[in-house]
Amino acid sequence: MTTAIAPWTLAAPPEDYVLGHVRAVLPDRVLDDALVAVRDGVLAAVEPHRPGVTADVDGQGLLCLPGLVDVHSDGLEKERLPRPGAELPIEFALLSFEGKLRAAGVTTVFHGAGFEESSGRGLARSVSTALDVCGAVDAHHDGLVDHRILYRLDVRCPTGLAALRDRLAGLTEPALVSHEDHTPGQGQYADRTYFERYLSGSRGMSEHEARDVVDELIEQRAGRLTVRDESLGWLGEQAHAGRVRLLGHDPATAGEIDALRERGGRVAEFPTTVEAARAARQQDLAVVMGAPNVLRGGSHNGNTSAQELVDLGLVTALASDYLPSGLLGAALLLAEQKLVTLPEAVALVTSGPADVAGLTDRGRLEPGLRADLALVAPGEPWPAVPAVLRAGEPVRMEL
Repeated sequence: MTTAIAPWTLAAPPEDYVLGHVRAVLPDRVLDDALVAVRDGVLAAVEPHRPGVTADVDGQGLLCLPGLVDVHSDGLEKERLPRPGAELPIEFALLSFEGKLRAAGVTTVFHGAGFEESSGRGLARSVSTALDVCGAVDAHHDGLVDHRILYRLDVRCPTGLAALRDRLAGLTEPALVSHEDHTPGQGQYADRTYFERYLSGSRGMSEHEARDVVDELIEQRAGRLTVRDESLGWLGEQAHAGRVRLLGHDPATAGEIDALRERGGRVAEFPTTVEAARAARQQDLAVVMGAPNVLRGGSHNGNTSAQELVDLGLVTALASDYLPSGLLGAALLLAEQKLVTLPEAVALVTSGPADVAGLTDRGRLEPGLRADLALVAPGEPWPAVPAVLRAGEPVRMEL
């Protein structure tokens, strides 16, 4: 394949270009010294770079991956409120966070918008802030990252349920929705003492004060079980009608997976036990785990280890949770530890999460898909991302 050298400027990057001399990570193998041709922002060819063939950009032997897809990011709320009382404009926070996503190789992100009224975990969430996030993403066009929304519904919150009903009624495409209940004593915090220690560390509470807060949260949940039933029933209707792609947050038992599958759920998000993860895969549900769990070598609250679940072949995708840079680091760590091959590791942060979100146009280095690319230096021991090329808006960084 030959091509004329395309003009390349930051102001007007080309939609057609040829990237050469990269190590392309394909779904089933690594193609050393590869050439990647892009036409109209779409992958036209991924093939060996033959001698004498000219490329517009020399990849200098870097790994070439599909742009990373993050289906669960809560990092924006931390960017908006970097310290207590120091809230920043949401539009600025989105732009600032976008830079961190690009540096992490992320080209598609789903920001968690928590439809709930809660401050129990030390981080205030409200319906109004969730709608602010939705509005900022709606208004942010032609960004360096494809920004989307993961709608997070606390199934005990009636105002959250009402607001989410209204929000989804105005959408024309299926939404990604995760339902959750973070009440201590079940789910993510099955051992309530982990939650109590979290409150003591994050809010300076005494052990007695933390126990009182947890007791109150459990009592509140008991009084809202009818709201929970209504929420789960409505979500099931939406899922079966194809209006939402439903994720179940923190499932702990095979019974919870059965219930999730019955209501039309497709994804077990952060299962807290091997039992739940295994049951999900047996029913052909995707399983998403957190990249920070992989990096730490275990859960911060006593739940199952993501590394263990990967080793058992039970994980189909990783999410950043709150740390964008953790995605690539976790994937390459798993490959280094030989728990998975390099193509399998890359799939956990590209095609796996794309499948979770129902995005069939990205996540793999295959002709006909979006040319969302990340050039990666593996590093010792951690990777770096010298360049990101997003379909339609490729931006060059110095290699």
